[in-house]
Amino acid sequence: MVTMFILTSCTFFQDSTTSTGVPETVALDKTPVKTITVAPVQDMPQPDPTARPIETRNASETAQSGGTRTRDLPDLPSATATLPPSVMPTIPPSQIPLTSSELDRFGVTIARMNPDAEAAFALGLPFGSALNWNVMRDPPEVPAEFWQLIRVGEEGIRGTDWDIIAEVLAAYPGSFWVVGNEPDVQWQDNVTPERYAEIYHEVYTFIKQLDPSAIVVIGGVAQPTPLRRAYLDVVLDTYQSMYGEPMPIDVWNVHAFILREEEDGWGVGIPPGLAGEEGILYEIEDHDDVQILAQNIRDFREWMADRGYGDRPLVISEYGILMPEDYGFPPERVSAFLEATFDLFVEMVGENGDAQDGDRLVQWWFWYSVYDDLLYPTGNLWDEETGQLTEVGQTWTRYLTSRGINQNTMGLTGS
Repeated sequence: MVTMFILTSCTFFQDSTTSTGVPETVALDKTPVKTITVAPVQDMPQPDPTARPIETRNASETAQSGGTRTRDLPDLPSATATLPPSVMPTIPPSQIPLTSSELDRFGVTIARMNPDAEAAFALGLPFGSALNWNVMRDPPEVPAEFWQLIRVGEEGIRGTDWDIIAEVLAAYPGSFWVVGNEPDVQWQDNVTPERYAEIYHEVYTFIKQLDPSAIVVIGGVAQPTPLRRAYLDVVLDTYQSMYGEPMPIDVWNVHAFILREEEDGWGVGIPPGLAGEEGILYEIEDHDDVQILAQNIRDFREWMADRGYGDRPLVISEYGILMPEDYGFPPERVSAFLEATFDLFVEMVGENGDAQDGDRLVQWWFWYSVYDDLLYPTGNLWDEETGQLTEVGQTWTRYLTSRGINQNTMGLTGS
């Protein structure tokens, strides 16, 4: 998630149900100059080892009960199985479950608590995918695809442990597993690219040994800019050098914010390990520029193809508006941005798109967020105080309804 205005949802956000460390003060240059002070954000809580284990249900049972979706799969190896010395192969692109309905593409991030998403869903907010930056034994009780996420740091995985990961792998076979959250941002996972390559190898191998059907997703960098692509170049080159093969990635992942890249300024800073490099100095008014966002996505897809991953699907696992309303981002402007990005993602195709998905450039997108009452409330879809959908949430619902996409169109794929 993110940390404070302009740091990037993940960059300066609070983490799903909690928050990650962020700078105490983030200054945004404007006339007049404003300073936004943010209280130190707590690190992610450890998952509760005593929490009730989840029983795996098949898809039809889950749909009837309204819970998270699962798929029937053969028995998997024990969590205590010895890991192989080499990486398990990636899933062929043709076998990665993209969507069973258009609704699966529309995802939400849960910045606070899972019941927030359940409340919004109960009010009619249609979404087919969700994540909350955690490994969850008990995902939200809605029939949506839940993407598990393992937080990482320079020391390795954090916020969870291998036993919990193994338990959830067994409970939810075939799920999406994201490895890290903005490793390129110092107040998020803050991992040098060389170290991220090592951690990814360890996590990927562990997951694939226990559940070969699991879909492993690389951690999303804050935004798909040249500087962030340079960070990923080091990740890929390091992996190739260390393990003698290309980095195995089932699904590629980026966050799609538009934030300033410089040391000691507002935005997402310079990635760890790339000190001295220069980024793009976006301005505040660029924050919702759909043309900038679109070009960044096109450039990222071209880069994926150049690096040998052109056949892989792409998820935008976090994007939205982080700026506060008094910086010129009232609900109507946020709603217009949401509609414009939905149009963009639905319609954007090209030669570097996913051939399994009609050459679409983006397969899934996750909005920030259902509800954030602490740092970034501008994009909230639901309001706890009123118990109703916000203006932005109503715009979301109207948009999907106008396209014949609603909760009744939900498919049954994945977790």
